[in-house]
Amino acid sequence: MDKDYYIIDFDSTFISVEALDELASIALRKSKDSDKIMARFREVTENAMSGKITFGESLAMRLKMLNAGRDDIEKTIRFISKKISRSVLRNKPFFRKFSDSIIIVSGGFREIILPVTRKFGIPDKNVFANTFTYDRSGRITGFDRKNILAHTNGKIRQIKALKLKGNINVIGDGYTDYELKKAGIAHKFFAFTENIERSVVAENADHVAPSIDEILYVSKLPMAISYPKNRINVLLLENVHKDAVQFFRDEGYSVKTFEKSPAPDVLAELIKDVSVIGIRSKTNISKEILSNSKRLLAIGAFCIGTNQIDLAECQLKGIPVFNAPFSNTRSVVELALGEIIMLMRRIFDKSMNLHKGLWDKSAASSYEIRGKKIGIIGYGKIGSQLSVLAEDLGMEVYFYDVVDRLALGNAKKCQTLPELLKKVDIVTLHVDGRKENTNFIDERAFSYMKHGVIFLNLSRGHVVDIEALARNIRSGKVRGASVDVFPHEPAGNEKDFISPLKDLPNVILTPHIGGSTEEAQKDIGHFVPRKIIDFINSGNTFHSVNFPELQLPKLQNAHRLIHIHENVPGILAQINNVLAAHYINITGQYLKTNEKIGYVITDICKKYNPQVISDLKRIPNTIKFRILY
Repeated sequence: MDKDYYIIDFDSTFISVEALDELASIALRKSKDSDKIMARFREVTENAMSGKITFGESLAMRLKMLNAGRDDIEKTIRFISKKISRSVLRNKPFFRKFSDSIIIVSGGFREIILPVTRKFGIPDKNVFANTFTYDRSGRITGFDRKNILAHTNGKIRQIKALKLKGNINVIGDGYTDYELKKAGIAHKFFAFTENIERSVVAENADHVAPSIDEILYVSKLPMAISYPKNRINVLLLENVHKDAVQFFRDEGYSVKTFEKSPAPDVLAELIKDVSVIGIRSKTNISKEILSNSKRLLAIGAFCIGTNQIDLAECQLKGIPVFNAPFSNTRSVVELALGEIIMLMRRIFDKSMNLHKGLWDKSAASSYEIRGKKIGIIGYGKIGSQLSVLAEDLGMEVYFYDVVDRLALGNAKKCQTLPELLKKVDIVTLHVDGRKENTNFIDERAFSYMKHGVIFLNLSRGHVVDIEALARNIRSGKVRGASVDVFPHEPAGNEKDFISPLKDLPNVILTPHIGGSTEEAQKDIGHFVPRKIIDFINSGNTFHSVNFPELQLPKLQNAHRLIHIHENVPGILAQINNVLAAHYINITGQYLKTNEKIGYVITDICKKYNPQVISDLKRIPNTIKFRILY
C-alpha cells in the first residue's frame, strides 16, 4: 500500500505569519525608515506568493533590504513560536503521530523553522529550507545560493530529489505550493486559507482548506476535534452587529450575512445547509421554514423577544434557541423615560410649530414628571429597571404583572389591571409578545384610564388595539402617546409606513428602535454568539429559552455524547444499557428534561467500538445525536 506524504509550507501555513517579514520587522525597529522599508519588504513577499515575480527574485530582493543578526533571529523564533496557526496547534497529536510522513518544504530559513517544528515531533531531516550566511560578528550577509530552495522552482526540484514513493499531498498558501501540483509532482493540492487567502492559489487548488481540521477530515485522519469548524455554516440576517459576525469567523465558522429579512421562500432555500441562523425581530422562523433545515444546530435571536420563532417546533427538532434577555434593557428604559418627559412637556408639538414658523411660548399643558404616578405593566427586566429610575426621578411607581414579582424600592404592586389603570397618570407597557397578549390593551382598558393619560407601548405591536388607541387620542382621553412597535410593520426601510396614529397631536412614533443603540447591539452581538458557540463546542444550553438548561464542566480527556430525545420514560436506562453492552466507562453524565424533551450528556473514555454510536442513534424516540471531542 502506497504511503501518504504531507508536504507542508511553513510561512502563513504552519505559522500564521511570514517569518522573514517578522525578522525584518524586528531588525529594523530602530531604523528611521523602518515603515517605508517594511512596506516594500512585504510587497515583495506578497508578489512572490501571488506568482507575480519568481521566488528567487523575491529572496534576493528581500535579503538586500535585511539588516539582521543572530540575536534578531532568536527574537524572531520567540515571536513566531506564539504564532502557530490555531488548527496546527490544535492538532499537535496528529503531527507527532504521523511525523515520519510530514515534510516541511519552505522558501524560509532552517535557523528559524527548526526550533518550531521540533516541538511538534517533526524530524530535522524532514525539514527542507534555505540557510543564511553570516560574517564573523554574526550579522546576516546573504543566503546559501547552492541550496536548491534558493532558486526559482526550488520546491519542485527539492521534492523531485527526495524520490518519494507514495501519494504526495501538498498543503500551502502560496503560488510556489500550487506549482507542485502544476508540475505533476503532487497528487493533491490543498490551498490553506486559515491565515490568508490568495485567489490565484485557491482557484487552482484541488481542495480549499480553511484549517488543518478540514484536511484531516477529508483525508479520514484523526482530528483533535469532532468536526471541522469551517463546515459549520452561519447565516446572519437583518444587519446583525459586526462583532457577532467576527465572533463566529474567529471561531472558524463559515459566515454569510444579509442586511434584510429575506422573503419566506428565499429563507426556506437559504436555511437548507445552515448550521446556525441569527435573526432579529423581522424574520419569522416558522414550522414550514424549519422543515427545510436539515443541519440546523441552533438559532440566535439577536433581541429580547422570541415570539417570531416557533419554539415548540425547534424543541421537537432538537434545536436550542438563544436570545439576549438583558442586553438592550437599558436602551429601552432610557427611551421610555425620555419620551415620558417629551410627552409631558408636549415638546414634539412645540418643535413642529417652530419648524412651521410658529412661536408658541407657553406653560399651558406642560408638566414635570416629578410627583406623577407611573403605571408599569409588565415588571420583568425592563419594567423593573424603569421602576427604579422613575422613582429616582421623583415619580410614584405602581406596577402590574401576571407573575408574582418582588417590588423594588417603594414601588407598589396592583392586584388587577383595572386597579393600576385607574390610579396612574402615565401607562407604559412592557409585556411579552405571546399570542394570548393580543389586544391586551383594548377599548375596555382605555375606559379605565384617567382622562389626559400619557400612554407608551415599547413592547410588541399586537398587544394594543391600535384603532382604539387612535380613537382615544383623538377624543383627548389619551393626552399623549409614544409607540415604538406596531401590529403591521414595513418589511424594510424602502417600504411605506401606514398607521392610524400618523399626524395625531403629541404622538411620538419610532420605527421599532427601543433597543437599537450602538451599546445594546454590541452587547447582543457579544452575548448571543458566545452562547451558541458554547453550545456547539461543549453542549451547554444555559440561557436557552426552549431547552433544558445544562451548564457543563469543561470536556477533558474524554468524548462527549449528546443525546436529545422525546421526554418518555426509560431513555437514560437504554443509553446506559448500550454503553454497558460495549464495556464503556462513563466519566460523567448529566440529564435535564422539560415537558417535551430530554437532554442527556455522557462523557466517556476515548477508546470504544464505533458501533456504539449507531446503537445510540437507534434508541427509540431519539431526536438528535452528536459527538464532541
